[in-house]
Amino acid sequence: MAGNYNTASIERILPNLRFSNAIISLMETKLTHIDKAGLITMVDIGDKADSERMAVAKAEVIMKAETLLEIRAGAIKKGDVLAVARVAGVMAAKRTADIIPLCHPLQLTHIDIDLELQEGLPGVSITASVKTYGKTGVEMEALTAVTAAALTVYDMAKSVEKTMRIQNIRLVEKHGGKSGDFLNE
Repeated sequence: MAGNYNTASIERILPNLRFSNAIISLMETKLTHIDKAGLITMVDIGDKADSERMAVAKAEVIMKAETLLEIRAGAIKKGDVLAVARVAGVMAAKRTADIIPLCHPLQLTHIDIDLELQEGLPGVSITASVKTYGKTGVEMEALTAVTAAALTVYDMAKSVEKTMRIQNIRLVEKHGGKSGDFLNE
């Protein structure tokens, strides 16, 4: 619940930081995950309307061309990199509330993980699309899905190359809810 915070409660949360009165005033009205006593809390979404919600996130795993060729040829010793990463992405989306402290557990209605080998990177481009019908969005689930899929690509292929880079994790699309649509690509 936002609002009615006092300077003492904010200083208790962030004891080593000094803020101007203007910043404290802004914090007092905008901190949605801090209760009136200054304690971390999950936002109450009980009064929000149910609606269809969808989010799309993307990430890339950059690697040497030789590593990409080994993945394409199915020559990675741990097995099918893309299949395992796809399953990891699905599992991560379903478990987002277990690892992101203030996320609400959601009943997801659809998860799609797409992994594409791209010589131009070179590397693997990952896209996650997540849907639900409920009171809060699925942006964190989509972001968690692409992150877990990217980490799995790294884990599967690290015996070939340890210099791979996971980069450009971002939300690219969101639909539904009070804040409406969002496009970032």
